[in-house]
Amino acid sequence: MNEDRRLFIKTTAATAAGIGVLSQTQLVHTARAMTAKVLKESMPKRTLGKTGFNVGMFSLGGEATVEQRSRQQDAAEIINRAIDLGVNYIDTSPTYGGGGSESNIGTVMKNRRDEVFLATKTHDRSYDGTLRLFEQSLKRLQTDHIDLYQIHNVRVNDDITGALSRNGAVRAIERLRDEGAIRYIGITGHRDPDVLLRGISEYNFDTLLLTLNAGDIHYKPFQKELLRTAVEKEMGIIAMKVSALGRIFRDDGITSMADALGYVYSFPVSTSIVGISTIEELEENVQIAREFSEFSGDKLARLESLTEPYYRDANFFKLHW
Repeated sequence: MNEDRRLFIKTTAATAAGIGVLSQTQLVHTARAMTAKVLKESMPKRTLGKTGFNVGMFSLGGEATVEQRSRQQDAAEIINRAIDLGVNYIDTSPTYGGGGSESNIGTVMKNRRDEVFLATKTHDRSYDGTLRLFEQSLKRLQTDHIDLYQIHNVRVNDDITGALSRNGAVRAIERLRDEGAIRYIGITGHRDPDVLLRGISEYNFDTLLLTLNAGDIHYKPFQKELLRTAVEKEMGIIAMKVSALGRIFRDDGITSMADALGYVYSFPVSTSIVGISTIEELEENVQIAREFSEFSGDKLARLESLTEPYYRDANFFKLHW
């Protein structure tokens, strides 16, 4: 019997004991509503930096099944189930699936927008290009506002220079914020921590989406000066590439998602985003977040040592993307 079923039975019994006489239909409806509330509240939360938003530790990334236009129904089932389980942060981008991710998420947002802190991105560094991308994202996402709009995939110093220029993307995002179309401004990157460090030093971004996994320490680590600076600036810190798209897993290395996620959650991050292929993956990851307790220094060091022989695979996005 799965956890939801056990909880439903307990809730039904408690409802029947506590409410007097109800019809069977009313009883079932009330129990399901209470079960959904308990499931949502069981997601552990952390503060998303100075935004003050209480974000679930596990968040949904917009890749994998969610980005595939040909699997809209499967994507919608994953998104709806995630929200039912207490996931309240969804991250996407117009580049994921050529807009497929935003479109699939939009099919759910048209009915459940107020349950989610919604984040998307601009990969254009210019003012006009960013405004065009934003309007396209709103249409696909079927919403009139975005909670977090991010400068996407910052790789080299020219990306920072362009985005922060007088006719750059940041100025466009500031305009959107002033108009109430977005709430917060973020920056993302997975290649060079020094470039991101320059970005958050030169502009007061609200959030930072950075790579972090058990192999990070061995090559251009994001977990050192960049993470420390983001914490000092009280930024909302979102971790990605937790499993390095599955490349973190080896029979003689990291063998479980519990270790992969637990490693990341032991750092001062607000949440982690993971692309999901199946409902089963989603439920496993949510359960890991619910059961998490901080890893000891010895365990973190052991996991890092396991990844050292294949650190290039664990950091492939720094080398090739």
